[in-house]
Amino acid sequence: MNRRPRRNRQTEVIRNMVQETSLSLNDFIYPLFIIEGQNQRIEVKSMPGINRFSIDTLLEEIHTCVELGVKAFAPFPGIAEQYKDKTATESWNPDGLFPRAIREIKKNFPQVALFTDIAMDPYSSDGHDGIVENGEILNDETLEVLGKMALVQAQAGADVVAPSDMMDGRIGHIRRVLDENGFHKVGIMAYTAKYASAFYGPFRDALDSAPKAGDKKTYQMNYANSREALVEAELDTAEGADYLMVKPALSYLDVIKLLRDNSNLPIAAYNVSGEYAMVKAADQKGWVDGEKIMVETLTSIKRAGADIILSYFAKEYAQYLKK
Repeated sequence: MNRRPRRNRQTEVIRNMVQETSLSLNDFIYPLFIIEGQNQRIEVKSMPGINRFSIDTLLEEIHTCVELGVKAFAPFPGIAEQYKDKTATESWNPDGLFPRAIREIKKNFPQVALFTDIAMDPYSSDGHDGIVENGEILNDETLEVLGKMALVQAQAGADVVAPSDMMDGRIGHIRRVLDENGFHKVGIMAYTAKYASAFYGPFRDALDSAPKAGDKKTYQMNYANSREALVEAELDTAEGADYLMVKPALSYLDVIKLLRDNSNLPIAAYNVSGEYAMVKAADQKGWVDGEKIMVETLTSIKRAGADIILSYFAKEYAQYLKK
């Protein structure tokens, strides 16, 4: 045999030398959950190792992560029920939980990058990403809310706003609102291919943001489709997106690859709560080696073409690198 591929696998030094995909902490954004109160650190039962933080303990957690080398964060607010209404008015309250948290994070850690969520569901009494009228999700009326939300977050110090709502035209509308108010430097990470997935369950448990009625299939994508992601990517790019995201990640590695092959924008992938929870549950049962699965999983997302990975494993991966 003239060709023996195993020759390039004989030693660890050679294997590392020819390795095609490498992970770095520069690749990661760490999602965090914020709640009201003081000295609160409450574990999300369906996501072992992940907590809801009041702003004071959130700052402690970010300090720990920064010391480990994590440099980018995606905070998500858990809004108390009394602040929710049909038009999500709390989402553009400059003194609300989320803008206050953004300001405190940037004041204490000006060096970190904050990617902030734009969507109505945490603030909506209907639990949907858009205004609901007679059972229908209103697209264009929702854009006004999203624009107000993006502006308040930019004013608070967000580096990049990340619309996760999947309303048509929201990237262009948000870009105009930001530019008209002088926030030309604030980027937009579009949730370009966000699928109507069952993998979001633990996230909705963490924030109590599940729909009160119906589902999200009229705006989130059908998980049977991949070419449709190219349509969304083309629109988001034309409207001014700075990053394109695929969510979830593991069941959509082909979509990550598809966008990578058809776009010159940075591609992000969200390794979502259900993907995290399954690994943790199997590890706790002793059925798999959770640490090895974590590294293999994250590497597969990077190998598929993601430049950026949002993952609840980010802190744990940083700790793994310190070993």
